Amino acid sequence: MSGTVDLRTMANAIRALAMDAVEKAKSGHPGMPMGMADVATVLWTRFLTVDPADPDWPDRDRFVLSAGHGSMLLYALLHLTGFPKMDMGQIERFRQLHSLTPGHPEYGHTPGVETTTGPLGQGLANAVGMALAERMLAARFGEELVDHWTWVIAGDGCLMEGISHEAGALAGHLGLGRLIVLFDDNGISIDGPTKLATSEDVRARFAAYGWHTLAVDGHDPEAVAAALAEAKADPRPSLVACKTIIGFGAPNKQGSESTHGAPLGAAEVAAARERLGWRHPPFVIPEEVYAAWRAAMRKGAEARAAWKARLEAEPAALRAAFVKAISGEIAAEVEAAIATHKAKLFASKPTLATRNASEAALEALTEAVPELVGGSADLTHSNNTITKATKPIRPGAFDGRYVHYGVREHAMAAVMNGIALHKGLVPYGGTFLVFSDYCRNSIRLSALMGLRVVYVMTHDSIGLGEDGPTHQPVEHLPSLRAIPNLLVFRPADAVETAECWEVALTQRKTPSILALTRQNLPAVRTEPVGENLCAKGGYVLAEAEGGARALTILATGSEVHLALEARERLQARGVPTAVASLPCFELFDAQPAAYRAAVLGAAPRIAIEAASPFGWARYVAGEEDVVAVRDFGASAPAADLFRHYGITTDALVGLAERKLGLARAA
Repeated sequence: MSGTVDLRTMANAIRALAMDAVEKAKSGHPGMPMGMADVATVLWTRFLTVDPADPDWPDRDRFVLSAGHGSMLLYALLHLTGFPKMDMGQIERFRQLHSLTPGHPEYGHTPGVETTTGPLGQGLANAVGMALAERMLAARFGEELVDHWTWVIAGDGCLMEGISHEAGALAGHLGLGRLIVLFDDNGISIDGPTKLATSEDVRARFAAYGWHTLAVDGHDPEAVAAALAEAKADPRPSLVACKTIIGFGAPNKQGSESTHGAPLGAAEVAAARERLGWRHPPFVIPEEVYAAWRAAMRKGAEARAAWKARLEAEPAALRAAFVKAISGEIAAEVEAAIATHKAKLFASKPTLATRNASEAALEALTEAVPELVGGSADLTHSNNTITKATKPIRPGAFDGRYVHYGVREHAMAAVMNGIALHKGLVPYGGTFLVFSDYCRNSIRLSALMGLRVVYVMTHDSIGLGEDGPTHQPVEHLPSLRAIPNLLVFRPADAVETAECWEVALTQRKTPSILALTRQNLPAVRTEPVGENLCAKGGYVLAEAEGGARALTILATGSEVHLALEARERLQARGVPTAVASLPCFELFDAQPAAYRAAVLGAAPRIAIEAASPFGWARYVAGEEDVVAVRDFGASAPAADLFRHYGITTDALVGLAERKLGLARAA
């Protein structure tokens, strides 16, 4: 090979790496990388602004491979352009343990990967969050510092998923013109032609959202370039439908589902090499091809250098505020705001629903921490997530700090992930706890990626009352507690709520859920102790008196005050009883064994929580030792429901009597 390396040859390098890596792994998806190689080559060489020498510089363009199964497209690009650690050895170890080339792209694992994708549609929704964060930060710091684009490659599957509707509609409504989605319109899914399952006009759907849409031959580089230039010139978000052939270059399999999710086979790989004119052995790229790809990255290096000069030229105060925002360092402000707020709570000892207590904490936090941005899925005044400091964002006006997501819980969660991934802002958003089911895949990805996202989930039990079992979460707490690297908080009063907010915002790599009540709760933490007790996940709220512990009652949230009432009655009968509040199982389980043993004690234990008892057996002998809810709830006033389901002091005392073999009180 000699002379100038053309775009098709550069694209064929992607195709060769994709089919060779999948073939060696005996696993993977070669079809999409081979089909979209031409489009990706045009994007990365002519439009995308990134610098492999500094993959995380703040004003880079974001590239999101929403169709994450085609991960070899991204890995090939990262290798060819010289991203750190992405040597040929990583390509050869595709899908192998501890490689930087896992089956689907993983944020924080592979340099240059902006988000974890694989669950289809998630990347597209994350990209909406990135594009929104870009506009919000540009409004705050100016386009001299924040002026970049978010590019997405999405497939038919991404656009079939319902989250694409939620996120696409929000992006169109807000007018996120820096967002450009390249739709791999190959007409093939795993089962076969997409016409087996869909006949929608995707472009018309996105046009109805307010997007600019156009179509292009995805194998004509100059036509692709013209389409991308047109997309950048339009003020609306753009969907570019790139008509491609899946598995392009594989003469016997291209255009069929057989290239989608399986190796091509040695014979077809050899035939594809012949068809593409690629004469090089597996995992060999000619130096002139490398040189062409690396030369295309010079524009990114130049853009980064120019951006750094602009940053240095900004006034010191603005520059410092920007650097601080991007760093994500907010702990000092959070801790100071919560300390002042807690002092007021100890003085006033309010009776509040914890959703109202959360609102009060947010008033203090959003005033002190400008990086905090809120929102709700059309439940703002039920979740109590808006504050005086969080002006709503409007279409085309991004100087606010509050997003009205509409009835789009799934998109809200994924968009918040995108905001967190972008850096510069710390997102929180609200809905009812029962609707965490709508958010679940995005919550799981928050945890998998280690993102500081706070989910404000109110109406946390049968205590919400008359709305009934469709809205009363029962299994949700144990279900969410099962997700690794997720903190599930259920505070008992205003002080615990403030402390849980503090922990949620000072954890840098863990998302949090705050499960909050609709009904009022009395203050149970009434005296300052000089530390954040909720940071330990559990603590002794009231120690046994009159001798060694005979019983320990464990409780969370709205049932903690019932545990205290039961303790009083048992103490009056000469039964030394302790109460431990466990607002966060995950943090408690992470404490040293000696601390956990001291809190739990050696005496028999019982528990109470207005939810499924599943999961409590780690702390008590069995689920029979938990006062809990064991069906889906009912429609009635909250007080009637608590009596009906036995979530009462009487029930707790009765359980204690049975556990200890005590005679029933007269």
